Amino acid sequence: MAKILPFRAVRPTRDKVGLVASRSYQSYTQPELEARLDYNPFSFLHVINPGYRYQQDIKGVERYALVRNRYLEFKEDGIFMQDDQPCFYIYKIVNRNGDTFCGIVAGASAEDYKNDVIKKHEDTIAYREEIFKDYLKTVGFNAEPVLLTYPDNAEITKIITEVEKERAEFEFTTHFRDTHYMWLLNSTKHIETIIGIFQDIGTIYIADGHHRSASSNLLAEQLKSENEAHTGNEAYNNFMVYLIPETELKIYEFNRLVKDLNGFSKERFLIKLDAMFRIENRGAQLYKPNKKHHFSMYLDGEFYSLYLRKGNYKINSSLDALDTQILYKTILEPIIGISDLRNDKRISYSHGQNDLVTIKQKIDSGEFAVGFGLVPITVSELKAIADEGLTMPPKSTYIEPKLRSGVTIYEF
Repeated sequence: MAKILPFRAVRPTRDKVGLVASRSYQSYTQPELEARLDYNPFSFLHVINPGYRYQQDIKGVERYALVRNRYLEFKEDGIFMQDDQPCFYIYKIVNRNGDTFCGIVAGASAEDYKNDVIKKHEDTIAYREEIFKDYLKTVGFNAEPVLLTYPDNAEITKIITEVEKERAEFEFTTHFRDTHYMWLLNSTKHIETIIGIFQDIGTIYIADGHHRSASSNLLAEQLKSENEAHTGNEAYNNFMVYLIPETELKIYEFNRLVKDLNGFSKERFLIKLDAMFRIENRGAQLYKPNKKHHFSMYLDGEFYSLYLRKGNYKINSSLDALDTQILYKTILEPIIGISDLRNDKRISYSHGQNDLVTIKQKIDSGEFAVGFGLVPITVSELKAIADEGLTMPPKSTYIEPKLRSGVTIYEF
């Protein structure tokens, strides 16, 4: 039984939302970041990068306190306001490719995360969970929702369609020509209906935001233990999520780039691969795989297709059947010698929004020796991994939509 609830979002005023909304801090190049901070005083980047005011790179607890200060200043200056009553927020994105994503921004239960009602498919790193938990505790808010997915539901779709007939509270277009819309859903009847539907759904899945979910759960546990008057109704028991139906989730592959062949010559490397793959040389023709267990490889100016010899590879779980795991267990670990996919500096990743030309250019330049292309993982595979309590290899999925920070804010 999944518990979701409406909340009173802190959000930009209608006239400033397009100026406030930002991508994640790490996604900007340094020149992009400086330009936005120099010329846009309303950007949420000023909140999450408070040291820029002092031309200082401030880290740790001192930075957290300054983030809190900048956030309060945005509220005091009227850049942010808070809704008077709890709402769900219908949020739609139409990207430059014509893809549409529409879902519900809501609060979700940290208890549901703890009890595996909200299921995960990725491992999290303990120290990163602790760091972000401490950050959340100091700043007192979350500004970027965790992306969750649920089975398509006709009744929810009907409610959303009805709400979309009204004028959107927010409508703005980003630098990348993605258009964002947001409506307030404050009808008691609709809110109760949606809450009831999710109670019946039972299980929902994290698509993106595993560390944010884990940190929110840690924060809830800590604040609960520190609060002698804990009731279970406090805001810290929940965290902000964006719920979209499974059919609207878009999953791209993460291709692999490797710096060397672990001492093998090209010829010996191909012979090693032959034990597990049927290999076809495609020459200079750009080749992208289109089936599960098929891979593309770019090596020494030529593309190859690799077809798994299924008789030589045992599949005992949903993890074994995952292409990122197959590539790891048949090539990356035994032949190239990469065992730690998260930390080994010899491997890098390029998500599927970048085309094969990107991989070709990086290898032709000498930056990498070989590249591998995969087909995207499906929602069914993602759910199967989560249902079996397993975790995917790092960088198995690049998932859209990517939400902007600072559009809806959940205060703890």
